[in-house]
Amino acid sequence: MDQYVVTSLETHLFFGRIMKEHALFLLAAFPAKELNYRRWADWYREQFERALEMAVQLANGRVGGCVLESGEIVTEYTEMAERQTSRLTGIPIRIQITRAQERLHSGCMEFQDQRVVRQVRNLNQRTLWLLNGLIEFKEMILKDVLSCNLYTANYPLLIEHILREAKWYQQKISDIENGCTFSRDKREIEDFWNQIMMEHAEFIRGLLDPTECELMRLADGFAGEYCCLLQAAIEKDCEVQEEMSADMQKMSVNTRELTKKYRDFKAAGTKGILECNVRSVILPLLADHVLREANHYLRILGNLECEK
Repeated sequence: MDQYVVTSLETHLFFGRIMKEHALFLLAAFPAKELNYRRWADWYREQFERALEMAVQLANGRVGGCVLESGEIVTEYTEMAERQTSRLTGIPIRIQITRAQERLHSGCMEFQDQRVVRQVRNLNQRTLWLLNGLIEFKEMILKDVLSCNLYTANYPLLIEHILREAKWYQQKISDIENGCTFSRDKREIEDFWNQIMMEHAEFIRGLLDPTECELMRLADGFAGEYCCLLQAAIEKDCEVQEEMSADMQKMSVNTRELTKKYRDFKAAGTKGILECNVRSVILPLLADHVLREANHYLRILGNLECEK
């Protein structure tokens, strides 16, 4: 039960915020005439915001310090990014949740109080229900965009991207509820996040102003390097198992070093956008959003290396 509570809450602290921001990005990109799409996106934004608030209330003293210190929950830029995004879009954001996350401290409480376990279980079940609906909503948006029945300022690939992340979150919580560890192996975890990182670079390049030549060049470079990692992983499937194990471990180290550089690139870009020194159509919160995902991946890579 201790591990059940800790793993559940750590997952929600990261992914719950990611999901509510997905809904915000969808909402901000719909034209004014698409009232139904806007209402649904706003509803999911509110629901995941409430779920995140509940997770924060339960998490104090019940999660690991490495998660709180990783920069995946909030960064030094998150509150300012929320303020600017709310001002620019008119979409309300409850910044007090961010402040509460900033005040969280780690701990290892004894979970003898079954009330806490029940609250976490209820949160997991409600989150799964919300994710089922959000996944269907994203799939509907993608279908309508690809059939030219809906306009949105979001790329179709971005919609596919956030759909994959929702399904990953759903699988993680389902596994926790079924009493098993996350069902993806180390290789699949790295492939998933390498693809996420690659697509971030592709989006960043496409959302930068054409005059930002150097930033576009750097974003292209990161996209290419993650693409090479994904291709190399596919090629390793054809090699002898003993050789593959050593090579995959080396690739993991290379991935970690690349992701550190990429995280620093994202941090500099977020700071530049917040200070209005980067020409782009990137929402400030989107810049902080992808930074947090890089921080999350770095922590995951560190855990995978320890297991190896």
